[in-house]
Amino acid sequence: MIILGVSSYHPDASAALIVDGEIVAAVDEERLNRIKHSPGFPELAIKYCLEKARITLDEVDHIAVSNDLKVNLWRKIAFSLSTFPAKAWPGYFRNYMRQRVMRPLNILDDLAERVGGDPGKIRSGIRRVEHHNAHAASTYYTSPFKEAAILSVDGSGDFVTSAFSYGKGSSLMRLSQTYWPDSLGMFYFAVTQHLGFHEIGAEGKVMALASYGKPRYMEEFRKIIHPTKDGFKMDMDYFTFHLPVLIDNWGDPTTAQFFVYRDWLSEKFHKVFGPGRAPGAEYTAKHMDIAASLQATLEETVFHLLKMLYRKTSSDDLCLAGGVALNCVMNGKVAANTPFKRVFVQPNAGDGGLSLGSALYVYHHELEQEKTHTLRSASLGPEYTNAEVESALKEAKLEYTRYDDIAPEIASRIADGKIIGWFQGKMEFGPRALGNRSLLADPRSPEMKDIINRRVKKRERFRPFAPSVLEEDAKTYFGLNGFPSPYMLLAVDVHAGKRASVPAITHVDGTARVQTVDKASNPKYRRLIEEFKKLTGVPMVLNTSFNLKGEPVVSSPQDAIKSFMATRIDVLAIEDYIVEKER
Repeated sequence: MIILGVSSYHPDASAALIVDGEIVAAVDEERLNRIKHSPGFPELAIKYCLEKARITLDEVDHIAVSNDLKVNLWRKIAFSLSTFPAKAWPGYFRNYMRQRVMRPLNILDDLAERVGGDPGKIRSGIRRVEHHNAHAASTYYTSPFKEAAILSVDGSGDFVTSAFSYGKGSSLMRLSQTYWPDSLGMFYFAVTQHLGFHEIGAEGKVMALASYGKPRYMEEFRKIIHPTKDGFKMDMDYFTFHLPVLIDNWGDPTTAQFFVYRDWLSEKFHKVFGPGRAPGAEYTAKHMDIAASLQATLEETVFHLLKMLYRKTSSDDLCLAGGVALNCVMNGKVAANTPFKRVFVQPNAGDGGLSLGSALYVYHHELEQEKTHTLRSASLGPEYTNAEVESALKEAKLEYTRYDDIAPEIASRIADGKIIGWFQGKMEFGPRALGNRSLLADPRSPEMKDIINRRVKKRERFRPFAPSVLEEDAKTYFGLNGFPSPYMLLAVDVHAGKRASVPAITHVDGTARVQTVDKASNPKYRRLIEEFKKLTGVPMVLNTSFNLKGEPVVSSPQDAIKSFMATRIDVLAIEDYIVEKER
């Protein structure tokens, strides 16, 4: 049974392929076309998945697509009737049909024309999966649990913004949901814009900034969003993201937006919190306190939802998905603030993971195939041979040395204070670099965080870096309470007695976003860390993503060479080759 999962026509487009329940390949389109958070049709990602399995599109049994136009249709219509002025309706309806109906239907033509396949077979093979069912499936079916409670929470998808589900065996059951426009994801991003961060995915910056402030605005935020017996409600008078504005320029119907958002926050919000921070302006104590209050309000609301979910399911095991589940600070506090004992978050928890979730939903829930596999590694993307790497190095006219065992060589250079571009094996699926497309450095260096932020990443000075630690040594340094954290999605305390020994990965609040490295999932990366431990006694390295500012994480050898040459990275370790900037 071959199932292709497709997430398309919105940011973080992706594709995934499963064969008899096994994940063969999964990749975000942005890594291949080099457009960050790439929207549209994931042509390159689909082609990669098919090439990896050495099949054509006509050999695919089902094509699982992560949207369902019919779901909540009457709610969408009722909301539109209550929101849009009557004079805007003729134009609005025409644009709605173009953007929200015709574009998703275009997947039939796009698959046939851009990937190649029989249109009739494609049409009969399409299976549409509701957005939050795809999120739930992406985390439950990859988890180690035989049954689990599931919370998916994000901006919006198919008019739903969060959902309670329960998984048992091969089946998923939807328990309840929250509808647009009450949205934790939109709430967090709207305030992110107020703090001067306007790009997609900037919520992580605010999460980091929050550690520098105090939650002094909790009462103000509790007037904006508050828990209810059914979930939560928002006072929409503080927002404008749900109130579009009519414009006259239609432009290209595949890309033009009939409605544009001016400011996602209303004048009522600005009267309480003042004007927003201009991009590039200095951060004040007030900005930090707003960020801290925003983060605390998110946690308070999600923990309320999780307590409700526990009462509905009585499960000790929890699976999280959706863009909000990328908030590793919140994730790290779940066990201490809810009844759940174990937490699993899959590595591509945002919309990039919808392709995988759609495919798994069709295989397990709709086709009733037994849940027997769990996700063993996020290394699901392209890989390159030594011959391909050497060819790229020669083309770039770089001097290099090949080693039979690269690990001790790189461990020694890290211990000497060098910054390493580490390019090995299959690329990771999801936003985190997990030891395949990473920048590595010495966690013991007090200056290393500032050096990498300023010299290499060229990003905000307050943003922290993660440790990759040997799984068996993690409890010595971090308060994981027995939890593994293979996908860098839990921020936990660094033990007070260890913080001085690993300052480069310890955030200002004494926490770290931990990645535990076991013996099976990434042997080469683990061997590097073991070698570093032999030299220094410290069983971890500093790990951050290998990319230029504003670009996706590197995918190919050519991407890695470009980033290496454009930044002040000292050493490139690319498969079995080492390139040193000094040479």
